[in-house]
Order: sequence, then C-alpha cells, then structure tokens
Amino acid sequence: MIGLVDYGGGNLASVLRALQRASGGQAQRVSTPEDLLAADRIVFPGQGAMADCMARLESSGLKAPLLEALRCRPFLGICVGMQMLFERSEEADTPGLGVFPGEVLRLTAARGAVDAEGRPLKVPHMGWNEIQCRRSHPVLAGLDAMPLGHWFYFVHSYAAQPNNPALILAETHYGSAFTCAVAADNIVATQFHPEKSAEAGLRLLENFVHWAP
Repeated sequence: MIGLVDYGGGNLASVLRALQRASGGQAQRVSTPEDLLAADRIVFPGQGAMADCMARLESSGLKAPLLEALRCRPFLGICVGMQMLFERSEEADTPGLGVFPGEVLRLTAARGAVDAEGRPLKVPHMGWNEIQCRRSHPVLAGLDAMPLGHWFYFVHSYAAQPNNPALILAETHYGSAFTCAVAADNIVATQFHPEKSAEAGLRLLENFVHWAP
C-alpha cells in the first residue's frame, strides 16, 4: 500500500488521484501513526507556508512515525514536502525535519531571479518549466523518450539549497539555476508537482511505485 500522508496540510485530492492512476488503485490517505507505519511506500506532500505545514505535522502526531518511515521506506516528498526535509527555511525562520543538510531560501532578484534585462522575475514562480537532470535515477527513467518529458509544473516562492551537491538530482532555471529535485538512498523529493504535470508527472509517479531502492 502507498500511503499519502494526510496531516491536514492542504488539498490532497489531486495527488491521490494521480497516485491511484499510477499504482492501479494501491494508494490511500494515511492520517494515523499506525496507518503510516503500515504503508509500504510513503508520499509526503506539502502546500502553503512551511511553518504552517510543520505545525500541522507536529500536532497530527505523525512526525515521529514519518521520521521512522524515512529511514527505510521508499519515500517521495512533493513541493513543501521536499522543503521540510531540510534543516531550516528562512520563511519565518522555520526548523525543518533535518533529514538533509541545507536550508530553504526565498527566490529573489538578489539571488538571481531576474530576466535577461536584469528585471526581477515574478515570485511565486508559477507554471511549467523544464528541468535539467544532473544524474540518472530510477524515478526519472523514460522521460528522455517523451516529447515533453522534462517539463513539470511549479508553484513556489522558496527553494531548497542543499549543503551537499551530491543530493541534487535535477535543477530548474528561473533567472538562475535552483535545485528542483533531490535524492539519496530511499528518498526522492521534488519541488515541482508531478500530480499536475500531465504524462511526465504520471511517468515519474509510476516509476516511484515500482522503485526498489
């Protein structure tokens, strides 16, 4: 069973629909520690402010079982679910889960979010953008053969900055490059939304369903 972590952090309907399609109906919401730990695979979404997501995770009682599952289950973090894996976000100076070393920083003109004339780009970064894969990984398998296989949908104002470059799986250019996917051992996470990314996103989710880290 694929457990979609429901800690009260936003609308999960589109993620669940995409997972059900990718897995042949094997996905379901998990909202108790027992159900989370019973899942064979974990999908951890996030939406909105990281401080709110962390507070909801704490109050739900799911933080400890989530950290336990992170040690041994195939794990996919999505959007703020990726950001929460890091040590800290400068958004309200919010501590994260500390799974990966690094911090989450706002996209700003001073950090390169500018157009070719040096004008600040709109933040949040919203819409379709192409990713550049920095290394191979099973969850990215088959994207090269798809006409638009490296285009994914983004909605965010902050992006993770890993301390360890070896974590970086893919980057996206929005004025300058930022990390949009990370992977290590049994964990993979994306800043973009696979569930909103048409066939490329569905392929990524199907790959995750069959991934054996």
